[in-house]
Amino acid sequence: MAKTTAMRLLELIVYREDISKVLSYLGNLGEFQFQQDFDKPSSASGAPSSSKSELNPDSDIFYKLEQARSVLGIPELEHYTIAPSIPTEQDEKDALELIDKAESIHEREVQAGENAKRAADTLAEAKAFTNLKVSYTELENLSFLTMRIGKIDPENIPSLKAILGVRAMIVPLGEDKSRVMVASSKKARFMVDTELKNAGFVEIQVPKDFKGIPDDMLESLQEQQVQAEKVLEEVQVERKNFSETHEESLLRCLQLYSFASQIRETQNRLESTEYVYRITGWIPAYLSHKVMKSLDELTESRTGIREFLPSEVASITSGQEQVPVQLKHGKIVSAFERMIFSYGAPLYGTVDPTPFVALFFTLLFGIMFGDAGQGLVFLLVGILMCMGKMKLMGWEKFSRIFICIGISSTIMGLLTGEFFANETLLEPFAKYVTGLFGEPRSPILSMMPTGSKESITRMFMFFGFTIAVGFVINTCGLLINIINQFSLKNYGRALFGKTGLSGAVFFWYVIAFALRIAFFNHVPAVYDWIVIGTALTLTAFCEPLQRIVSKESPILENGLFSAIIGALVEVIEVFSSYISNTVSFVRVGAFALAHAVLGFLINMMAELAGPGGILVLILGNAIVVVLEGMIVAIQVVRLQYYEFFSKFFTETGREFKPFRFEYKPVLKF
Repeated sequence: MAKTTAMRLLELIVYREDISKVLSYLGNLGEFQFQQDFDKPSSASGAPSSSKSELNPDSDIFYKLEQARSVLGIPELEHYTIAPSIPTEQDEKDALELIDKAESIHEREVQAGENAKRAADTLAEAKAFTNLKVSYTELENLSFLTMRIGKIDPENIPSLKAILGVRAMIVPLGEDKSRVMVASSKKARFMVDTELKNAGFVEIQVPKDFKGIPDDMLESLQEQQVQAEKVLEEVQVERKNFSETHEESLLRCLQLYSFASQIRETQNRLESTEYVYRITGWIPAYLSHKVMKSLDELTESRTGIREFLPSEVASITSGQEQVPVQLKHGKIVSAFERMIFSYGAPLYGTVDPTPFVALFFTLLFGIMFGDAGQGLVFLLVGILMCMGKMKLMGWEKFSRIFICIGISSTIMGLLTGEFFANETLLEPFAKYVTGLFGEPRSPILSMMPTGSKESITRMFMFFGFTIAVGFVINTCGLLINIINQFSLKNYGRALFGKTGLSGAVFFWYVIAFALRIAFFNHVPAVYDWIVIGTALTLTAFCEPLQRIVSKESPILENGLFSAIIGALVEVIEVFSSYISNTVSFVRVGAFALAHAVLGFLINMMAELAGPGGILVLILGNAIVVVLEGMIVAIQVVRLQYYEFFSKFFTETGREFKPFRFEYKPVLKF
C-alpha cells in the first residue's frame, strides 16, 4: 500500500543579496512549506498601514496600483497571467507614472462631477423662483403677513395643507414643486413654523430685494450647466482612452508588485542578522536533491544548505511539531484528495487512503445511480469542465470526479437497462450480451421487483451484494489501521482493540461463521466458539493489554473492577458498531432500488402525458440528475466517513500547504 510522501527538512543560510532570488525560486516551485509558524504573505490583501508601508514599500505600490485599476474601471485579475518576477527600476518608474496619471484623471473627474452637479443644482434653484415676480421686501414689510421660502418633500405638501388649513397659504415654486412659499398671518407664524419643521421644511435665505429670476440669468446658468457637463464628459472620455491604452501595462505592474510584496512580506518575517537570513522548511524527499542543486546554482554556491530526516528534527521527536503530509497521485485520484483533507490529514508515514476513496466513491455512486443516459450527462459535464468549456459555480475542481461517476453510472445503467428512465432502448444490447452466455434476456440485472419469487430472490441477492461491498470496505479500513499502527510502532493498538487485529479477526470470523451456517450447512463446533471468544476477549480487554505491550504501569490503571466494566462496554461497542457498519451498506441497495422506481414513475407519467410526455421526461430526468445526484453523493460521502475513515482516522496529521505566490487583489473601492 502506498504511504504519504516522504518529507525532508531543509535549513538554508542565505545572504541578504540572494534572499529575493531564493524566495522567488521557492514560491514559483510551490513545494516548500516554511517551518516557521506564520501564514502565507498577506501584503496584497488590503490597504497597508504607515508602519507596514515602511517595511514593505512594494505593498504600498501594489495598493495604489489597485486603486488606479479600480478608478479606471479595469476588471480585476483572479490569478497571474504572466510569469512572476521581481520588478526592475524601470518597472517601478512605469508603475509610479501610471499611479500619478490615474490619480490626476480621477481627481479631475471628481472635480468635474462636483461642478456639473453644482451647476445643475443652481439652475434648479433659480427655476424654482420663476413664479415669484413680487419684490420679497414688499412681502416682508406687510404688517399682517409672514413669508417663508424653502425646500420640502412634495409628498408632504398635501398633509401640510390639511394641517395648516386656512391659517396659511402654500404656493409651489418651480416645476418639480420641491420648493414652496408659505404665507400666513403674523399671529399664526409660530404654529406654522412648528408644522413646517415637522414636515421637513428647510428654509432658504432670500435677499431682501429679490424679485424673481431674470431670463438672461437663467440662460447664463443653463450655459454653465452645459459647459460643466461637457468638461465632465471630456474627462470621462480621457479616462476611458487611458484605461484602454494602458490596461495591459497596469495589469502587468499589478502582478509584478503583487509578487514583490509577497516576497518582501515573507522576507520581513524570516529570522535574520545584518548579513544573512535563515530559512527552514519541509519539502518532498523526491525533490530534495533537485532543489538543493538549483539553489546552489542560483546563488553561485553562496547558500549554506543542510538536510534532515524527520527523525533527526528535535521538534518532531519531542512531539511539538508534526511532519506535514503530502499525498502524491495522478490527475484522476488527486481529484479525491479534498475529500480526505476535509475530514482530516492522515498522520505522516501512514497509508494513503486516497486510492481507496477514489475506487469506493466511484463504485458506490455507480451502484446507487444506475442510469446510462443520466450517467452520460455527468460524464459530458465532467469533460466540458475539465476542458474549461463549462463553469459550474466553482465545481470545476471536481471535474474528474464527475467523469468517474459518469462512467460508473453509465456502466450500471447498461446492466439495469435504464436510459433516461426508459427501459426499452437498451433491450437489444442486454439481449446480445446475455445471449453470449445462454438465453437472451433483458435487462441484464433487473432492479424492479415484479412480485414473483424469482424477482424477490434477485432483490435480496442484490442487497447481499451491497453488504458484501460494505464488508470489503470495512476490511480495507481495518487493514489500513493495523498497518498504520505498526508503522507508528503502536504495537498495542495494532494488536488489540475494536479496530486492531483482534477486532478484525472477530469480525472476519463471525462473517465467515455465519456464511458457512447459511450456505454450507455448517454445524457450530467448539473451535468456532474458542476463536470467537478469544478474539472478543482480547478486544474487550484492549486497554490493559496495550499497556502491557507498551510496558506502561500500572497495567490496571483504575483497578480490576473498572477493567471488567470497561471490557463489558467494549463488547457492546464491538457488537453494535460492527453490526451497524455492515448493515449500513443496505442503503446502497435501497437507493439503487429507489432510483429504479423513480425512473419507472417518470416513464409512466410521460406515457400518461401523451404529446407532452417529452417535457415530462426532460423535467423528470433533470430533477433526478440534480437532486438525486446530490443525495446519492452525500450518502456515499457519509458511508466513506463513518464506515471507512472511522476505522483508521483516530488521529489527524498536518496538511502540507506549500509557499506559493497567489495574486490577491485588494478590496474593491
